[in-house]
Amino acid sequence: MQNNAPLAANSIIGILGGGQLARMLSLAAAPLGYNVCIFCPEKSSPAIDVSHSNIVAAYDDEVKLKQFAQQVDVITYEFENIPAKTIEFLTQFTTVSPNLKSLKTAQDRLVEKDYLNAVGTQTAPYVNITSHNDLDAAITKLGLPAILKTRTMGYDGKGQVAIRNTDDIAEARKLISNNKHGDCILESFIVKFCA
Repeated sequence: MQNNAPLAANSIIGILGGGQLARMLSLAAAPLGYNVCIFCPEKSSPAIDVSHSNIVAAYDDEVKLKQFAQQVDVITYEFENIPAKTIEFLTQFTTVSPNLKSLKTAQDRLVEKDYLNAVGTQTAPYVNITSHNDLDAAITKLGLPAILKTRTMGYDGKGQVAIRNTDDIAEARKLISNNKHGDCILESFIVKFCA
């Protein structure tokens, strides 16, 4: 379901996720005349104590998700690691923005960078990494410093290793070996470290 009409005063904005961004969104919505309902799995999330209402449940709890969708006028999310199935389910009941395609693009750093470059946005140079050999070849190609990131499920610095010099390569190899979420991506630094 998609609705592009302006959101009326006193509407309820549903936010998936209860972290710091959801807290800031809740605080910003109130003076504009909007109420916020937070949906998140953690009872102690930062946004819960500043929201109009909340539902604490897992992102795959369809009973609670339907209840959430039926009490809000529009839904958004505060971070890209919301399961795509959750967004797909919620769109049956109300408008979700950004849409499912946007979420899927933002969830994979390689897909996201490929998309941005295809539409003319310049990103830092990057290489897909599936093995230690790929990492070695990418370091040769891109140089150092660089940063190795998991393609998916990284957030707030998680799933990342900065490679400032060759001493950091061993730690980067550990990320590749222990990455339960799939491939990685090596990105050049846009601004090199100062000496």
